[in-house]
Amino acid sequence: MYRAASFLAATVVFIAATEPMAAQGADDHLTLDLYLDWEQVRAPQISPDGRQIVYTRRWIDKVNDRWQSSLWIMNADGSRNRHLTEGSSPQWSADGDRIAFMRQGEPSGSQIFVRWMDAEGAETQITHLQESPSNVSWAPDGERIAFTMSVPSPSPWRVSLPGRPSGAKWTDEPKVVTRLTYRRDRVGFIDDGYRHLFVVPADGGTARQLTDGDWNHNGTGWTPDSREILFSSNRVEGAEHIWRESEVYAVNVGTKEIRTLTTRHGPDGSPVVSPNGRLVAYSGYDFSDDTFIAGDIYLMSIDGSNPREISGDHDRRARNLTWAPDNSGLYFTSDNQGTTNTYFVSADGGVRQVTEGDHRFQFTNMTDRLLAVGTVTSAHEPGDVVTVDLRNPENVTKLTAVNADVLAGRTLGEVEEIWYTSVDDYQIQGWIIKPPDFDPTKKYPLILSIHGGPHGMYNSSFNFGRQNHAAEGYVVLYTNPRGSSGYGSPFGNAIKRAYPGKDFDDLMAGVDTVINRGYIDNRNMFVYGCSGGGVLTSWVVGHTDRFAAASANCPVINWMSFVGTTDGAGWYRNFDKLPWEDPSEHLRRSPLMYVGNVTTPTMLMTGVNDLRTPMPQTEEYYTALRYLKVPTAMIRFNNEWHGTSSTPSNFLRTQLYLREWFDKYTTKDETNVTSPPEGG
Repeated sequence: MYRAASFLAATVVFIAATEPMAAQGADDHLTLDLYLDWEQVRAPQISPDGRQIVYTRRWIDKVNDRWQSSLWIMNADGSRNRHLTEGSSPQWSADGDRIAFMRQGEPSGSQIFVRWMDAEGAETQITHLQESPSNVSWAPDGERIAFTMSVPSPSPWRVSLPGRPSGAKWTDEPKVVTRLTYRRDRVGFIDDGYRHLFVVPADGGTARQLTDGDWNHNGTGWTPDSREILFSSNRVEGAEHIWRESEVYAVNVGTKEIRTLTTRHGPDGSPVVSPNGRLVAYSGYDFSDDTFIAGDIYLMSIDGSNPREISGDHDRRARNLTWAPDNSGLYFTSDNQGTTNTYFVSADGGVRQVTEGDHRFQFTNMTDRLLAVGTVTSAHEPGDVVTVDLRNPENVTKLTAVNADVLAGRTLGEVEEIWYTSVDDYQIQGWIIKPPDFDPTKKYPLILSIHGGPHGMYNSSFNFGRQNHAAEGYVVLYTNPRGSSGYGSPFGNAIKRAYPGKDFDDLMAGVDTVINRGYIDNRNMFVYGCSGGGVLTSWVVGHTDRFAAASANCPVINWMSFVGTTDGAGWYRNFDKLPWEDPSEHLRRSPLMYVGNVTTPTMLMTGVNDLRTPMPQTEEYYTALRYLKVPTAMIRFNNEWHGTSSTPSNFLRTQLYLREWFDKYTTKDETNVTSPPEGG
C-alpha cells in the first residue's frame, strides 16, 4: 500500500459544513445558493460588417430546474447590450441581414428559425422536422441553410402479430437492435437511423436530403459558390467495423453527386474551404492504435489533389479552423498546458501563437478585418464575451460581465499553479485553490479532484464547484496526470495499455507536493472524480488508505463488463487482446480486482440514464464494498446521463453529498477546532 511521508499531526482542523445552503460559509464567501443566479455565455458571433455581436446567454430556470437560453445582442464595443429573442446558437448570414438560430418549435424539439435583423425583426420557423437538426450552416449566397439530421431506417423485420382484437391493449413492440454501435449517452438509442445532410430554403420550405445510405455524415462546409458542401463520413461497406477511419467528401447541392476527396488510412474530417474556393483545410492523422493522438492540419486542392500536412511540430489538437480572408492560412484554437489560445497556421506550413495568456480564450469567428470574437475565462474570472484584434492580439476588450453581480463582495480562493516531478521524471502541472482568508500556519483538509477522459485537461478557467469547496474551508488540488490532453501526443499516450496506473503515481506525487507545503492535515484528505476520475478514485482506494473518505462518481469498475455495455465498441481496442481471448489485462486494470484492499469509506454517485459508464458499474462496486463491510453509499441521480451536474439542482446535490460524506469521516479535534463561518 502507498503511504504518505510522515509529519507532525495537525492540532487545528477545519470541520466541513453540512448545514442547509442558507447557512453555509461566511458572508463574503462563494456560497452554494449563488449558483442558482449563475449565467453562462456561449459562441458569440460578430456580424460581417463588424458592428454587432450576437451571443447565447444561459441562465437557470429555478422553477423548472433547467438551463434556459436566450439570444442577446450588443454593439461591437459592448454598448447597448440587450435581450434579442429566445433561442441559442446564432449564425449570421453572409450579408449580415439575417441570423439563423435554434429554438423549441413545432412539431417538437429544436428547430431552425431565421430572424431578419432590421427594425421589424420578423422571425420565421423554417423547419418543421420530426428529428432535431444540428450542424446548421448558411450558404454563402444566403439562399439556403444546410444541416445534418438523423433519418430513420426502414425495419428489415416483417413481423405482424396475428389475432389482435380491435381495441386490444397489447404490450408495445420490442426494440430490435442490429448495429454494433446502437446507443449514445445524452441521446439514447441511435440504431434505427443514420445522420444525413440536408438543405432547406432560408425563407422556409421543405428540407431536401442530399446524402443517403447506411452511414453517418458530419459537417456542413460550403464552397464559396454555394454549389457544394463538404463533409466527412466513411461511405464504405462494413463501415461500423472499421476503426478510426473517415474521409472528406463533397456533395453537389443541385445533383446530389458525391466526390471523394481523401483516401489515406486514418480519420480525416472538419473540412473548410478557402475564401477563393481553391483549397480545403482539414484535420486528421495517419492511422494509429495509440490511445491519444493530437492530430495534424492538412491542405489539399478542391479536387482532392496535392494533400499535405502544414501544422509541423504543433502537437496539439486544433479546433474551429477558420480561414484568413486573404487565403494565407487559418486561425484555430488549441489547448496547451492548461490554457487555451488562438494560433495561426500558414498555408505554406508552420504554426505561430497569436494570443497569449493564462486563460481559456475560445475563439469563435471574425470579420474580414481580423476582429475576432470569443469567450475568455481565467482562474478568478468566469466566462465573458471579448473581442481581439488579431493584427494586434494584445488588444483584448472585455464586453460582458454576466456574473459580476453574483461575485460582488465575494472573496474567492487564491489559485496557485504548481509543477512537480513524478515517477519516470515526468513533469506534472496542477493547481491549488486555498480557502479565502487562508492562513499558512493552520492546517486544512485537502480535496483531490481528478478529471475524466482520461484524455481530458484541467485548466486555468474559473470553476464554481471547486471555488465553493475552497469557500467551505478545503484546500483543493487538481492536476493533469500523464494521459491528459494539452501536453502533446507522447504525454497523452503514456497511459496506453497502462490505465489506470502511472497516472495514479502522478496524482499521489501531487498530494505529497501539497503536503510538503505544511498546511495540510493529513488525517483529513479526501478524493473524488467522475468518469475517468471515478475510475482513478476507485483505483486510489484500492491502492492506498491515506484518504479519509472518497467518492467514485460515474466510474468504470470492471473492464470485462464495461467494454460491451458502454455506448460504443471502441473500448475493446484499448486492450492488447479481446477479453474472451485473454481476460488477464482487463482484470489487471479493473479497480474491482483490488476491492479487497479497500478500507476507505467510498461513496458512489451516478446518473440513472448514464450510457457512458452505465449504472451497473456503480452497482457492481457498491455491492462488493457493502459485502466487504466497507462504509459506502450509492447515490442514484435522476434526470442525469453521464455525470451528475447537468441539472441545476443536481449540481447543488453533488456538492452537498460530497461534503456531507467527507464531513462524516472527518477527524475532529474537539479541543481546538476552526469552525466554518456562519451565514451567507
